[in-house]
Amino acid sequence: MAHLLTGVRLLIVAPAALAFAGWSGMGLLMPAVFVAVAIATDYYDGIVARARGTASAVGMLFDHATDFLFVTTCLAAAATTGAVAPILPPLIVLAFAQYVLDSYFLLRRKQLRMSSLGRWNGILYFVPLVVVALARLPVLTGVEGMLLALAAIVSWILVLTTVASIIDRALAVRTA
Repeated sequence: MAHLLTGVRLLIVAPAALAFAGWSGMGLLMPAVFVAVAIATDYYDGIVARARGTASAVGMLFDHATDFLFVTTCLAAAATTGAVAPILPPLIVLAFAQYVLDSYFLLRRKQLRMSSLGRWNGILYFVPLVVVALARLPVLTGVEGMLLALAAIVSWILVLTTVASIIDRALAVRTA
């Protein structure tokens, strides 16, 4: 059941990216719908896995990889519209690759080794998407400029915290 929830998030990556890129075939509500589904499935998949006793290192990798694909793809799509910092998606790719490589290969662990800053970044990568989705809602006409400015500011803050996370992880591996 937990993998099914994660799988739903994986299935919506491409249409969500189209919605965040402003594709005319998607309605104005679709970015909000996709990000709400992504957040809900991300929240509940871990709860379901733990409640059913099916939590595993493979499930954790599937969940984190799906989160990575969703936020990176949607942030890249939003960056094409100028809504978020264009450097953020490539930095997330670098940070996620480092996360996987140092967990499995450098530290030779059998599961991902999370850092506190990396965990918070993973959660906060959804924030610019939520703000961009809100900016596109017709009921918020008149404040969309302010919301898009907020999304841009948050994305630049995430650029800084992602760089800090990459440095922190590199130093932690070096001392481990």
